[in-house]
Amino acid sequence: MPEHVLITGGAGFIGTRLAARFAQDGHAVTVLDSLIPQVHGDDPQRTSPLLRSLHGIADVIEGTVTSTDDLRRALDGATVVVHLAAETGTGQSMYEIDRYVETNVGGTAKLLDVLANDHNSVHRIVIASSRSIYGEGSYRTADGRLVYPGHRADADMAAGDFDVHHPGEEALTLVPTDEDAKLHPSSVYGITKQMQESLVMTVAPTIGKDSVSVRYQNVYGPGQSLKNPYTGILSIFSTLIRQGKEINIFEDGEESRDFVYIDDVVEATFLAATDPRAAGQTFNVGSGVATTVNEVVAALFEAFGRDVPTRVSGNYRLGDIRHNVADTRRLQEVLGFIPATEFRDGVRAFVEWVLSEPIEADGYERSLDEMSKRNLLK
Repeated sequence: MPEHVLITGGAGFIGTRLAARFAQDGHAVTVLDSLIPQVHGDDPQRTSPLLRSLHGIADVIEGTVTSTDDLRRALDGATVVVHLAAETGTGQSMYEIDRYVETNVGGTAKLLDVLANDHNSVHRIVIASSRSIYGEGSYRTADGRLVYPGHRADADMAAGDFDVHHPGEEALTLVPTDEDAKLHPSSVYGITKQMQESLVMTVAPTIGKDSVSVRYQNVYGPGQSLKNPYTGILSIFSTLIRQGKEINIFEDGEESRDFVYIDDVVEATFLAATDPRAAGQTFNVGSGVATTVNEVVAALFEAFGRDVPTRVSGNYRLGDIRHNVADTRRLQEVLGFIPATEFRDGVRAFVEWVLSEPIEADGYERSLDEMSKRNLLK
């Protein structure tokens, strides 16, 4: 049966692709998005390719989840809500604290308040959560116990020790983090994502609505913003390569992330919104593979067919984690979905798209200066 899907934050990288996926399957789509300049430029109607991609497939409402009136307009007729709207970026969250909390936590609270108190047709809410809520994630000790280490100490990293430590343990081995792992985020962004998820998963069942949480790992692919310095290292490094500039590799380059391709994220989210088996569930959405920053640089050089100078600087950001890799078995066991895109294949597709785009002034150096001024970048 066709749904009427509201996607908050739906004019962004993930939301536009998701809107197209719903429309392709015959569902009606409404998008609520504030069209912030950091993502869409100063004149979105004229210059934002993401916004243009929604023409003919979604009704777009320019507005914000921090406005009850905007939410009421967007919810009119909706049967499913996919709540993507959020301020993103670990580093920026550490000094724009009020904005992140107001949008991510306050906006989610307003959405649920409207759903709880106004007549509506919504029967399912999908919340886009994040791997950041796990902090450092899961490790095993030498004798096989599962532990969840705390945040890395500034003093250790200043001394060039970037490894993860746990009291009383000599050696730790990274293992995939499953959905039942301890939640202990190390950034304001992570804290707000945990609160978003907790609000939705707690409130929705009490007001008669299904809830599903999808915990995204590091999403990448064609369409990702190349001018927003908080969108991830693939965009940042790609712009530096095209400009012929040096790449500053933080820490020792052996820090790792779980990079998951946009098409896999969209399909997993589509299933979370439409499959009856997803109700009440929490899913990691990742590739299940840890890829180091050094490996990212090598893959980009290969895909671009050119190198630029690199410098392993030992710089580090407070709030960053060392490693991350998701256990994705629940996604497969419950919904039968296995992410299909290998990292190098995804990088090739991403770079092919990047080369068709203008070289952007990405604001990366400015973002680093902002963090340095606040003693968050060392």
